[in-house]
Amino acid sequence: MTGHIYIIGMGPGYREMMTREAYEAIKSADVIVGYTVYIDLVKEYFFDKAFFTTPMRQEVKRCKACFDFLKEGKNVAFICSGDAGVYGMVAPMLELLPEYEKDGISSEDITVIPGVTAAISGAAVLGAPLNHDFCIISLSDLLTPWETIEKRLKAAIYGDFAIAIYNPSSKKRQDYLHRACEIMLDAGAKKTRACGYVENIGRDGTKSFVCTLDELKDIEVNMFTTVFIGNSQSEIIQGKLVTKRGYDIS
Repeated sequence: MTGHIYIIGMGPGYREMMTREAYEAIKSADVIVGYTVYIDLVKEYFFDKAFFTTPMRQEVKRCKACFDFLKEGKNVAFICSGDAGVYGMVAPMLELLPEYEKDGISSEDITVIPGVTAAISGAAVLGAPLNHDFCIISLSDLLTPWETIEKRLKAAIYGDFAIAIYNPSSKKRQDYLHRACEIMLDAGAKKTRACGYVENIGRDGTKSFVCTLDELKDIEVNMFTTVFIGNSQSEIIQGKLVTKRGYDIS
């Protein structure tokens, strides 16, 4: 077996926001595997490659395809939006490893290449919302019970963390961001807490907005939006969301 699997965080998808390591790993691959939307984002840079795609909800099928290509001796680039280890495919790939031990495949055959996740790229657009302790919480309840998500939202407010919220809305979850805001308000967050959100981070049509938590609960966002909740000391300064580190700037 001469192939290798590279699980790659490609950032938002544009060449300029991929690391050089990520770009070179994709360039050297025999086949690029990924969710259809992500493959469409990189095809123009790697048009001479073979591609294997599946739609959403077929993540395990993509993982198993990577192992099948590896057994054929191919170098595989398994691409994920943002960072592959943040709501990405690194964990299921490693979870599947025991099934392929009989084929002589081990963790030595897999390399994880980090990418710029939406929390970081979105924060750069808004200013400095994550400049102190922060957490990332997904509002998707496809794999996590809503009761658990609610506990995490409350804990983040109790701990006074800044928060990056992934998957704030979808066609089936249009009211989830509103519900999340109500939970945070009930947990003690002030209505005036500084917040912001970014649509289509690092892609065509990037838009960013700042607002209060009270305003945020009535705003409609889409699945390509990342939401940022400041901590109790965050401020909006000249249109930028700033979470202070504590420096004496007097």
